Order: sequence, then structure tokens, then C-alpha cells
Amino acid sequence: MRRHFLTSTTALVLCLGVSHAYAGMDEAKAFLDAEIGDMSTLDRAAQEAEMQWFVDAAQPFQGMDIKVVSETITTHEYESKVLAPAFTAITGIKITHDLIGEGDVVEKLQTQMQSGENIYDGYINDSDLIGTHWRYQQARNLTDWMANAGKDVTNPNIDIDDFIGKSFTTAPDGNLYQLPDQQFANLYFFRYDWFNDEKNKADFKAKYGYDLGVPVNWSAYEDIAEFFTGREIDGKKVYGHMDYGKKDPSLGWRFTDAWLSMAGNGDKGIPNGKPVDEWGIKVDENDRPVGSCVARGGDTNGPAAVYSIEKYLEWMKKYAPAAAQGMTFGESGPVPSQGEIAQQMFTYTAFTADFVKEGLPVVNDDGTPKWRFAPSPHGVYWKDGMKLGYQDAGSWTLMKSTPDDRAKAAWLYAQFVTSKTVDVKKSHVGLTFIRQSTLDHQSFTDRAPKLGGLVEFYRSPARLQWSPTGTNVPDYPKLAQLWWQAIGDASSGAKTAQEAMDSLCAEQEKVLERLERAGVQGDIGPKMAEEHDLEYWNKDAVSKGNLAPQLKIENEKEQGQTVSYDELVKSWQ
Repeated sequence: MRRHFLTSTTALVLCLGVSHAYAGMDEAKAFLDAEIGDMSTLDRAAQEAEMQWFVDAAQPFQGMDIKVVSETITTHEYESKVLAPAFTAITGIKITHDLIGEGDVVEKLQTQMQSGENIYDGYINDSDLIGTHWRYQQARNLTDWMANAGKDVTNPNIDIDDFIGKSFTTAPDGNLYQLPDQQFANLYFFRYDWFNDEKNKADFKAKYGYDLGVPVNWSAYEDIAEFFTGREIDGKKVYGHMDYGKKDPSLGWRFTDAWLSMAGNGDKGIPNGKPVDEWGIKVDENDRPVGSCVARGGDTNGPAAVYSIEKYLEWMKKYAPAAAQGMTFGESGPVPSQGEIAQQMFTYTAFTADFVKEGLPVVNDDGTPKWRFAPSPHGVYWKDGMKLGYQDAGSWTLMKSTPDDRAKAAWLYAQFVTSKTVDVKKSHVGLTFIRQSTLDHQSFTDRAPKLGGLVEFYRSPARLQWSPTGTNVPDYPKLAQLWWQAIGDASSGAKTAQEAMDSLCAEQEKVLERLERAGVQGDIGPKMAEEHDLEYWNKDAVSKGNLAPQLKIENEKEQGQTVSYDELVKSWQ
């Protein structure tokens, strides 16, 4: 997902000829001087050695015109405007890096899959499509590619184990199908200054009987939302919650991006629940999807999922600005930075750059933020060992329908923009971390106090509980579009939460049944299970040591629990 529109903060001015006749190490050194400097995990000699490898590996492809595509976020703008021209100057391969909407990227990819026509030579598409790529077998298996056909264009210094998102782009067969290019999480956002105000702390404890702090569970989040909504701070009435509700494709991301798992939907498992994932889709022992509805052992319309939708609707109505109901993702994203929101459970860290600009009501005079990011709280159905949030991982994908020479040239560019030479600088621009070595770089220790807990979170063990959509989803483009329509019916009041989720799981199963009948995914495609009631499937799950679908918990408002943010950060260290 998701999807944020900024202009690049950096412009590289290279007085270089981009004709392949002049490509080489002189251009590489000019690039390192002008753009990288010591903003790299490699020293200058190692940077030059890596650039020399690119110069040499690119020789057979000089003069080619290669087209790649990604969604429009800051990181990709930097690649398109700065790194692509530099790569062209250094290698002689002319790169056109198109920036389009995320939905358009998926559409182009689908068209290439269906037609076999080579539309783009490389795609940066969400790792949410890993189940799609593995089952349809139209994307190159990168593990095999790097060892065989693409070995001559695979950087010996690529260091796959340094990529923090490699588990997201690895299929059940153990092979890598996508290479992460950028990652960002959805995290809990709160006003650190308001939470540490002595009067606020005393008033909250007097009313609720426990300390105001980072909520561990949804009950505490709800109490904090109630406490702040309507409270006057600095002469303004503030709100305890922020969200969005317009019936729009972006409403789908809001939920497929792990909202149900945060409530406790699905099974235990990192990076995703097995056998039932956070979409409520169940797979068998051979990773074949067997159903989405409770009637087939799925959990899309189970008690945990319905609870998650009910809480979403209740909190928006009671604790968010009235305008939130009619907002899309893009419209709602900057609202917390305007200074009237106490907390938000679901904030994409791609907005970080927007939240730390000088002069904002949420930034102190010294440039430090008045807010912090922390792990999101979990719902009453959540159990330890389950995922707790979403991480977007835009990842390089090479389609089999792309001719080998074009795929090789695109693969060189993909490695260039994710290389250790450039990754620290790129991460400072976009704040979308992909490499552990970059996270460990001293420059991020220095910058961390101005990023509101982002660096601390990414360096913490908590990060492992945040993951993209997993491999249970057999056709992401077809299934994802069903969500915004179903949730939109609940958001508008046309259907109850239960009715909306009943409809959603039924629509998902229609897609699974069509895939099963068509047989296009072979022996890893859907094989639908027999239908039984909730009690049957719950008993079956428990007998096998699993959770989903869980039975309804009668009292879904458990005791609120909070933790001190400062103590939480200390525990990570």
C-alpha cells in the first residue's frame, strides 16, 4: 500500500554525458563525490569497487533503453530523479523509471501476466503479491536466477541476508521471488508531550484507575480516545482518534494491511498466521487455499474479524473529527501533523517526513517531534505469537515474459538502487529501511531523536511482528479489490459489520472456486473444504494446536493496559 505523494528532497546535479560512450568510472566517481560521500556503509574504496563491478557487468547492455515502474512515494522519486540518471551515466544503460499510482502498477503487472506482452522490464510491486507470483509462476524465481541465468549480472556483494524483508518475499518453496526496495510500517502515533503532561496524567488515572501511557491493548486505546476527545489543550478542542472511511479503493488497504490481525484474527505465525492468515484465508498442509468463510475453517467473517470492524466504526463515530468519515487514505494521512489528534493506531511511517517538517504544530523549536511512534495495541482476540501490524515492502520483480537481456539490464538497475553504496543515502531521503547494515549506521543513531521512535522501532525485536500480506492469498489483485467495497458498505451503514464480512468472505470464495475450477495454479492452487459450523472448525483448530476461527468472547472490553514509552524503548535496548 500506500501511498504517499511527496517531492524529492534531493536533486543530483551531474555534469556528465549520459551517452554510453562516456560511461565508466569517471562518472561513477563524480556520482560518489556529488551524492554519496560518507553516507554509505561502505568506505570509498569499497564504493568504487562496487561501482567498477556495475561498469563491467553492464558492458554487454550499453545503449539499451530499459523501462521500469513503481508507485509514487518519496523513495521512488529519488530513484527516478537521482539514481536512474546516475546509473545511466555510469553504465550506459538508459533507464526510464516511471512513477504511477499503486493500483496502476498492479494493473500493468496483471496485463503483462495475462497477455505475455513485455510492458515493463522490471516492476517494484508490493510483496503482498508473493502468493500470486509463487502460484502463477510468471515471475522469475530470483534464487534460481541469481545462481544460473542471471549469475553474470548478480552483484557478488548483494548480501541477501542483509535485507530485513527477505522473509516477506520468500515463498513456501524456500525461494526468493522479489527483492525488497523499500519498506515502511503502520505504527501507533501519539502526542508524547500530552501524555507526559502532569495534569493529563493525573486526570486519566483518576478516571480510569491506571497510568496514561502507550496502550498495550485496544481497551486502553479506547479509554485514551474517550479521555482526549473534547478535551481542551492549548486553547483547542482535540480528538482522541483519527481514521478514514470513504468508500474508495484506499479503504481496502486500510483493512488488508493487517487490521484484522491486530484484533486477533487468524492463527499464530511470523511473518503470517498459518494455517489461517490475517485475511482469514485458510490453507491446507500443502499451502492450498481451502476457504475464507468460517464455514470452511476460514476466519474472514469470524468473531475476531467482526469485532475489528465494529471497533473501527465505533471509534471513528465517537472519537475522530466528523470529516474523517468522508476522507480517503491520502486526505487523512497528514491530519495528525496538524496538532489536534492525541493518538492514531494506524499511521504509515511513509508519512514520517511530513511529520517532522520545521514549523509544524507537532514539532518543537529544536526540530525534535512532540509525537512518537510505538508498537500498535492489540485486540481482545490477539494471542502472543501472532503478527501485530503491517509492513509495506515494495519489491523488485522480474517477469518471465521479459526477454533475458532486458531482464538482466533491469536487474542491474534494481541492484544499483538497493546497493550498500547508495542505501544509507536513499534511506535518509525516504526513511524506508531495507538493510540491517543501514539501520546500524551511525548516521541513523545521530538522526534518531528527530524521527520520533522510527529508528528505535526498526532496530527493536518488535519489528518482526510487522509483516506484509503473506502467501495464503493466491491472487492479490483479484481478492484485494473486494475489500473496499465490503468495508465501504459497513462504513456507510448499508450493512452491519457481520453482514459486510459475510459478504466479503463469500466473494473471496467465489474467486477461490473459479481458480480451483480453472486449475491454472496447479497443485498449489485452491482446493475448497467442506462446510461445517463455527463450533466444528474451532474444535478442529484447537485439536491441532491452532486458534482460528476463535469463538466469540462475551466481554470484548477487557481491562485497559498501558506501558511507559521510555521504559518500552529501554527494554528494546
